[in-house]
This record gives sequence, C-alpha cells and structure tokens, in this order.
Amino acid sequence: MQIVETTNEGLKRAYTVTIPATTITARVEGEIQKIAPQVKMPGFRAGKVPANLVKKMHGEAIHQDALNATIREAMDKLVADHALRPAMNPDVALGEGYEQGKDAELTVSLEVLPTIAAPSLDGLKLEKLVVPVAEDAVTEAVERIATQQQRFETKDGAAADGDQVIIDFTGKLDGVEFEGGKAEKAPLVIGAGRFIPGFEEQLGGIKAGEERTITVTFPEDYPAANLAGKETTFDIVAHEVKAPAETKIDDDFAKELGLEGLEQLQGLLKGQLEQETAGLTRTAMKRQLLDQLAAGHDFDVPPTMVEAEFSQIWQQLTHEASHEEDPAAALAEIEAEKDDYRKIAERRVRLGLLLSEIGQSNGVEVTAQEMQMLVSQAAQQYRPEDRQRFFEYVQQDPMMAAQLRAPLYEDKVVDFLIEKAEVTEREVTRDELQAAIEADTDGEKTVEAKKPAKKAPAKKAAAKKEEAAEEAPAAEAAAEEKPKKAPAKKAAAKKADEAAEGEAEAKPAKKAPAKKAAAKKED
Repeated sequence: MQIVETTNEGLKRAYTVTIPATTITARVEGEIQKIAPQVKMPGFRAGKVPANLVKKMHGEAIHQDALNATIREAMDKLVADHALRPAMNPDVALGEGYEQGKDAELTVSLEVLPTIAAPSLDGLKLEKLVVPVAEDAVTEAVERIATQQQRFETKDGAAADGDQVIIDFTGKLDGVEFEGGKAEKAPLVIGAGRFIPGFEEQLGGIKAGEERTITVTFPEDYPAANLAGKETTFDIVAHEVKAPAETKIDDDFAKELGLEGLEQLQGLLKGQLEQETAGLTRTAMKRQLLDQLAAGHDFDVPPTMVEAEFSQIWQQLTHEASHEEDPAAALAEIEAEKDDYRKIAERRVRLGLLLSEIGQSNGVEVTAQEMQMLVSQAAQQYRPEDRQRFFEYVQQDPMMAAQLRAPLYEDKVVDFLIEKAEVTEREVTRDELQAAIEADTDGEKTVEAKKPAKKAPAKKAAAKKEEAAEEAPAAEAAAEEKPKKAPAKKAAAKKADEAAEGEAEAKPAKKAPAKKAAAKKED
C-alpha cells in the first residue's frame, strides 16, 4: 500500500492511498475459501461446490465486502503511521474509474485535533456566591404545600365556586355511553378548570342527593377523535358537597405527607432550597472558570467541529423561533446574529478541547462503572425489549459512547479545576446570583442569553433561564449539563411536594398542552 501526503496546512491533511489489486484479490479468494463449505447448490454435495461457482454466485458481494474491509484497514494504517488525531471521521473517496482487478486509488481528506500545550492551573481564582436560605423562605414553601394540599369538609346546602362535590357521572354520545366517560364518587372542585369547558360551571348550586343531566361540547382538539367537537350529555348524581377547610400546619399535617413531623418537613424543604441555590452557585463558578480558560487560551480549532457545533445550535434556535408568536420576526432576529452564534460554537469547541486536554493530563476519567450507569440511564428511554440492542449499539459505536460520556467527563474536569482554584465566598441574594450567571462577563453571551425572548409567565420564564444559563462546551459531543441525582432526603421532600399537589380529578379531563402531551407520549 502506498500513502502520499498531498496537503498539510494548519489542521488540514490530505492523502492519496493506493491499495494494490493483489491485496484485494487475496482477501476475496480467502473469503471464498471460507464460505465455500457452507454453500449449497443443486447437483453438489454440501461443502463440495467448486470455488469458481461460488465466486460466480456471490463474487460481487464478496468483492464489495473485501474492498470495504481493506479500505478500513488502510485508514487505520494511515492514522497510525502518521500519528494522526482526526477531529471528525475522514472523508474517503474511491476513484471513479475503479473496477475489479485494478488498484484502488483513494483520496482522503481530514482535519486533525490541534496540539494543545498542557495549560497551567496556577492562578485560577473563583468567587463562590452563596445564597443563605432564610427562615421565611422555608415558611413560604411549607405554606405553599399546605395551599396545594387543600382539605374539604362536608357542608349543607348548594355547591358554590371553590367547593368540592363528590359525584357519579355517565357520559353519553347520541344517547349511548362512551368509553372513559364514566366514574363513581369522583371528586371535582368547581372552578378548578380540571374538566372540559362547561362541565364544572353546570354543577354550580347542586346539592347532595341531587341528580342532574348536563350538556357539554368537547374541544375540537380533544385527543379522542370520536369525541372531538361533539356535543354530549352527562348524567350526574351528587353524593356530597364539601367546602374548603383551613389547613393547620402542624405535626399531623406533616405526618399526612409520610413524615415524622413538621420539623422534618421544614428540614427537607430547607435542604431542597439549599440544593437549588447550590446548583446555581456551581453554574456561576463554572461560568467564571470557562471565561478564564477562554481568555487565557487561543488556538486553531477544526472547522468541521465548529460547523457541527454551530449546526446543532442553529437547529435548536430555528426550532424554537418557529414556535414563537411571530415566527418570521424571531427567525429574522436570530438570522441577524448568525455570526455571533458561529463565534459561540467556536468558543464551545475550543473550551471542549481544552477541558479534554486538562482532563487527560491530570488523570481525570470516567470509570467503567460510571459508564455502565450512563448507558443504563440512557436505555430507559427505550422499550424494555429494545434495551439490550441499545447496549450492544453503544458497545459497537465509539461515537455514541463518546456522546454519553462527554457531559459527565466535562463535569469531572470542571470539579477538578474548581478544587484546584483559589475560591473566596460571598453572600448574595438569589437575584444577584442569577444576574451574575446571566452577565456578559467576557463580551460573548451564551446562546441562551441571545435567544429571542418568549412571552412566557414570569415564573416559567425565570425557571427556564435558570435551567439554560450554564454554557456547555462542546467536547466529544455537544451535550448540556444534566442535573445530578438528588439525595434520598430530597426524594422524600419531593414525595411530600407531589402529595401536596391536590387530589387528581377524574375523566373527562382537558387536553394537555401540546408539548406536555408529546413528552408523555415519549415516556
């Protein structure tokens, strides 16, 4: 095999590779000899089919497989002999005039990873912004659960807005009961908006023991096609009418949530709040760290990696812009800043390569046990019968394994650098911490900071900003930081929080928003 370098400019390399016809022919003949004993043909005993007939029957397929295998070996030899570190898979082209019996002429082009001098870790200085959890914040959290865990007490008289009624209902379409339209002793809070439009409103004034028939029209976009847009009736039987009762916040209240007492509930909620702000604190420290690394290191990065990163960013942005109230305006806004997003992609790639170099130089690694856990977690998105195939796919595809490994590896390198840095603490408010995360500290905003603003409710918008504020460098794969698994105590508090979300209403429920419904379908 002959290898000739034709380009060596910066990170770009190109080669011509000539594979002798004899090499390919030898592999073909070897494969024929290997499969001949297994070939069956009328008129011949098993395993006695002549090689020339085997070649006539299967020669084209065998030749193609042999050629592909020989090319793969040639690429491995090229990379090894020239000590190459490809940034992406090489672009390999077989000469147009190739035919069986001739030498295979390949043209190979690729980009290599830059040589990065081991960066000095001296002089890293980080400020840890700490948000103390105030007692009134814990009190508000407890009261929020108490509000969600609304209690009701039986009352005499007619049901009013905000009251809970315990009812049997039977839905009918054209006088015939339909599936999913029947329930017994279902709790319904009038005015909560849990049922289809018009249902709750027609139960105002109902009394215990009263029977009533109501008429409602299902929404046009209701998931059940046989009910969408249809007028139906519901036969109602009211068993009880209950009025909201004050929830007393005490040990008994906490015990109803599965805890030992109020003190434990307060402790769990305080821990939750501390963990939330600790996550934001780490985000702010990581942002400072990345800014310092970016400011102190400047080297060429492979254009193909930048383009791949930019493509992911651009796909995300255009998808979100297409779902804005004014898609055309949102698309025009991000289009005007396209160059800025390309710079962000370049910064991410550079930081990813730098973090990788730091990790390798200092022995940071993802253990086999950690990798197994990552694969197991990723496999949960597939059906049980498909999970084994996913495990095998990850084992066979290094790129897929790298994509799963990258976020955890990056986290471990960042944690390593934070431990090495000189860290000072400063108490701030949550708003000040959030402002520090969103600040344009190095003249180069993150993708999230540059996105067109959505007209979302204030709380929802703030939560989204908190989730998206941390910029994730592109290492082996562009992957954003995933939240770490919560400790057992947080899980207990979450259970208490979930228990406080209120009693679930029975069918027929309103259709969920599109995004929520889609997520449920994926689950």
